[in-house]
Amino acid sequence: MGKPRVWLGFAVSIIFLIIAFRGQDLARVGEALRQANYWLLPLAILLYGVGLWVRCLRWSVLLRAVHRCPARELFPVVTVGFMANNLLPLRAGEVVRAYLLTNRRGVPTSTALATIAVEKVFDGLTMLAFMLVASLSVALTAELWHVQLVAGLLFGGLLVLLALLTAEWSRHWLLQRGLRRLPARIAAPVGQAAHTFLAGLGTLRRRDDLLAVVGASLATWLLEAAMYAVIALSFGLSLSPAAVLLVTAVANLATLIPASPGYVGPFEAGVLLALAGAVTVPREVALSYAIAVHAALYFPVTAVGLYYWWRESLSWRTVQALSAKEGGD
Repeated sequence: MGKPRVWLGFAVSIIFLIIAFRGQDLARVGEALRQANYWLLPLAILLYGVGLWVRCLRWSVLLRAVHRCPARELFPVVTVGFMANNLLPLRAGEVVRAYLLTNRRGVPTSTALATIAVEKVFDGLTMLAFMLVASLSVALTAELWHVQLVAGLLFGGLLVLLALLTAEWSRHWLLQRGLRRLPARIAAPVGQAAHTFLAGLGTLRRRDDLLAVVGASLATWLLEAAMYAVIALSFGLSLSPAAVLLVTAVANLATLIPASPGYVGPFEAGVLLALAGAVTVPREVALSYAIAVHAALYFPVTAVGLYYWWRESLSWRTVQALSAKEGGD
């Protein structure tokens, strides 16, 4: 099943690239890329790097209920995970992060995956908040309202699910009554996995830690939005704060669509949907801007992740096996 999903991801990327490049004047796209002020790029990458560090702080808080992991020890794990997402299909980076954390700090894999799942929910909710704030001063197109509706249903539903899993009565039902219905040989390993997974949700029951996670999520994405704003200045685009929040949110929500490694295609289409659709930036400029932002998001963290991968003498074959396992091979 994994290989068909991989090929489907590449097909999705091609479709979205066709959408993004359809009707474009490639000469104007190239001209916009050549004329951009790339002296601002180091500042943009620095902002993104600080945002990555805040992600590590957030993950440290999420893990606090089960294990003390300083942010400095999580930084290599996070960058390797981002690298794997950029180079391997099926979002293997999330599985790689859990695998590395298990091997480095002994955190159960299902616990690590639970904290990563919480991360993703808070990321999605932050993107929804960005879109809501942006809609106060930017007229959203029908397509953008649809994006907001679908994302709202998805992440709202996931938030409700997390709330249920952290409630005492639902935990009792899942770990007691639910497991009784399974055969004994299956109930034991499933019960163990459920216990360790639910342990990873422990932060959601601690108010101070939960507030820290919310604050870190906002800080992380505001730093990334600042990166988007700096690169916009490189292209002579004076985007309003609302427009910056909008393009940051839509571009990242678009990467939820299963595609090729590095989210090629959906990301560019998402940027165009926000900039050319709602902000009325010329499509050629919007596409050149999308290419530059994607490159800034892709190459530095991939290089850093590869460095840590090499320094830790990790097995590339292991990562490929994890990716295949995630895909159902």
